[in-house]
Amino acid sequence: MLSFTPEEIVAIRLSLKIALWATVASLPPGLVVAWLLARRDFWGKTVLNGIVHLPLILPPVVTGYLLLLLFGRKGAIGEILDQWFGIVFAFRWTGAALAAGIMGFPLLVRAIRLSIELVDRRLEAAATTLGAHPLRVFLTITLPLALPGVIAGVILSFGKALGEFGATITFVSNIPGETQTIPTAIYTYTNVPGGDTAAMRLALVSIVISMAALILSEILARRVASKVAGL
Repeated sequence: MLSFTPEEIVAIRLSLKIALWATVASLPPGLVVAWLLARRDFWGKTVLNGIVHLPLILPPVVTGYLLLLLFGRKGAIGEILDQWFGIVFAFRWTGAALAAGIMGFPLLVRAIRLSIELVDRRLEAAATTLGAHPLRVFLTITLPLALPGVIAGVILSFGKALGEFGATITFVSNIPGETQTIPTAIYTYTNVPGGDTAAMRLALVSIVISMAALILSEILARRVASKVAGL
């Protein structure tokens, strides 16, 4: 039961790789967008908020199809990236990371935004009054105080990326060794005679990884929160 085939091991490693890169690449823009939504009022804020959270509402297949239209080899953005920079997302693991990152982005932004909104603005105002640059205020006051929310957002985004299926299979297909992740591998095995055992193994792996990520998130968030409270 627990004897994994080489194909299953590849799918597990690829899933972790895609989820990790999707989360890492999403974090910088996620911090910026979350800060804008939490701390700034501007024209189009409601639209930006809607766009950010749209992947949570749309069927994942629709998101994948839109990615294919935009980042496919003949897409509006994909053709430019391919011809000018030699960057191709469609039917590549990088495309799977892009799809997973977009699907997890709303969860990342939401958690960070809520955490930033809980930071006392008077602390930021005091630092600004003393002459601190806004970027320094964010890095030394806002971000450390909002760190538990950042950690929670990162774990949620990672978990979503790890379990992403619809957008991924629509955008980059289900290519073994290249784009076949744990969810798409499970889908394949459930449609193959005698593949139930392999599907169960991968499902258990997915559960274990997700639970480990959630437990780690809780531990880190509590430690960071206790350190912040002790300052």
